[in-house]
Amino acid sequence: MLRKLLSNYSDRFLSRWVVLAFDIFMVAVAFVVATMLRHNFDFTAMGEQDIPAQTIIAAMAYFIGFLLTQSYSGIIRHTGVNDAVRLVEGAMIASGGILFITAYFSYFHSDYSGVFNFSRSVIIIQFLLVLFFLIGSRFFIKGIYLTAIKRARMTNRNIVIFGAGASGMITRNALLSDPISNVNVVAFMDENPSKVKKSLEGIPVLHPDKVLKVKFIEQRDISEIVISIQGLSKVKLREISDRAVKLGLQVKIVPPAEKWINGELSARQLRQVRIEDLLEREPIQLDNTNIEREIRNRVVLVTGAAGSIGAEIARQILYYGPKQVIYLDQAESALYELEFDIKTNYSESFAKCEFIVGNVKDFMRMEALFKKYTPEVVFHAAAYKHVPLMEDNPYEALMVNVFGTKIMADLSCEFGVNKFVMVSTDKAVNPTNVMGSSKRIAEIYTQALANSGNCKTQFVTTRFGNVLGSNGSVIPIFRKQIEHGGPITVTHKDITRYFMTIPEACNLVLEAGAMGEGGEIFVFDMGESVKIYDLAKKMVALSGLRLGRDIEIVETGLRPGEKLYEELLATNENTLGTHHAKILKARVRKHDYNNVVAQLDSLSEALVDANPMELVSIMKSMVPEFKSNNSVYESLDANLGDK
Repeated sequence: MLRKLLSNYSDRFLSRWVVLAFDIFMVAVAFVVATMLRHNFDFTAMGEQDIPAQTIIAAMAYFIGFLLTQSYSGIIRHTGVNDAVRLVEGAMIASGGILFITAYFSYFHSDYSGVFNFSRSVIIIQFLLVLFFLIGSRFFIKGIYLTAIKRARMTNRNIVIFGAGASGMITRNALLSDPISNVNVVAFMDENPSKVKKSLEGIPVLHPDKVLKVKFIEQRDISEIVISIQGLSKVKLREISDRAVKLGLQVKIVPPAEKWINGELSARQLRQVRIEDLLEREPIQLDNTNIEREIRNRVVLVTGAAGSIGAEIARQILYYGPKQVIYLDQAESALYELEFDIKTNYSESFAKCEFIVGNVKDFMRMEALFKKYTPEVVFHAAAYKHVPLMEDNPYEALMVNVFGTKIMADLSCEFGVNKFVMVSTDKAVNPTNVMGSSKRIAEIYTQALANSGNCKTQFVTTRFGNVLGSNGSVIPIFRKQIEHGGPITVTHKDITRYFMTIPEACNLVLEAGAMGEGGEIFVFDMGESVKIYDLAKKMVALSGLRLGRDIEIVETGLRPGEKLYEELLATNENTLGTHHAKILKARVRKHDYNNVVAQLDSLSEALVDANPMELVSIMKSMVPEFKSNNSVYESLDANLGDK
């Protein structure tokens, strides 16, 4: 019952005018009590003074003092030192004013005996009583509230807070003052030797090596760790989280201070550590001057602008002062969402943005767009990317990924675009599927065009792996499966993938685009590859579930065209370094422009019949390393081998 009441009324607060009225009432009571104390409860002596009138005057003085210091504006149940200080200040202003009036009449009107002739001792006694009544009542109510909270917590969860600094104490206070947080802070955890073995408000500060052990966790029945340290490195976050998850603990994190509501942390702002937090790396340092030189005061076209990568590129470009940005996508709903986002969050740049619904495979539409806006920089992110779907629809993969790219590249040459940056994928390396092969053909064409000598546009290709949280990626799928109680489906227990965050990928696209001089394929440092099965297990643990008891992971078998592992370089490719540690330049075989055009003409003719086998066969002749895997097109590899 008590817990329900606290939950229902914890967000309701007493009106500050009610608090002020109570304070003034207590001021009046304090004045009467002070007068009685001054006269030793001699009511005859007290009758010589106009106590009601003096009480009203004293109340008015305190009313003014409290208004000036806003002492009544605090939340009673959360009263702190600052609230007490404001009460003292207000009371001092009031009693000081009364003493001044009394001194004035005593000095200039020595025979005056009216209502303004206050007893100095009464004023002082009243001052002390007011502070005792008001500060005492506030802390008394706060004590009752905290006691009620403790009693309402029927089953406390024992937790440990990582970070014994200011943020750790703020976190602890936020948790203890929340009526439904239901926690008991067992210990603070910190690696600073000067803090270890000390205590904060009676709570011990211990080293992680002592806390994160089975014996300690079981003895104290700890169920959760809250990471409170602001700006904690990704490496340390991953280390602490991994150790906690292995012990079966839930891990929560305190949001950055700038996201606290009105500068104050609420227990309800704490969130579960997400798998994205553990896969992220340290922020990339960009050469902003180099990027700004390429974009400032130029017209920029972003294709596929409503997609995961395109939308982030679209946002980041605005920081570099473009003259105009053209956002192109065929998905009207997603493009509308992007428009709304930019209008809301980048309002100062919205006037220079144009949102165009169109398809890159529509030559006439794209030609009209180039004529109207004459873009100077093109970021080409429009593409079909889902492997199984493209395996079943090679016609669409070719029309968009290959011929859509060709249309945009050719128009860029025709209209004198300075730089054309194409977003590619690691699936273009030794492709085993139609999607990857179509992106490799797009790479080949733009490189050949760059080296043909017939075009002044600088063509740059960027190649990277999977992006965290992108549309249709594995992590959102796993999260939905966990929310629905499972099972979690993985195609193979040994499958691995490279991962990169969307902002990180787009940062590198901008950087590589700025450093490219034409004809390059830039490969990004993707870090260590991640085993998808282990990723699923970690997501289960972070969700507080137990694998095999609460949820299952089911192996479904590789999908058509799917690889066990991805590569960033083909077997006959190697890399050269650049000035950016995370960007490498791939050394790839050059292709003759006329030969590539002839092959694309054959592919274009085959599109008329739209025979999947014929289309994929031509793709394999253009990309000899394209070997289908777990696909109906594997028979073509056998035929080509016989030849």
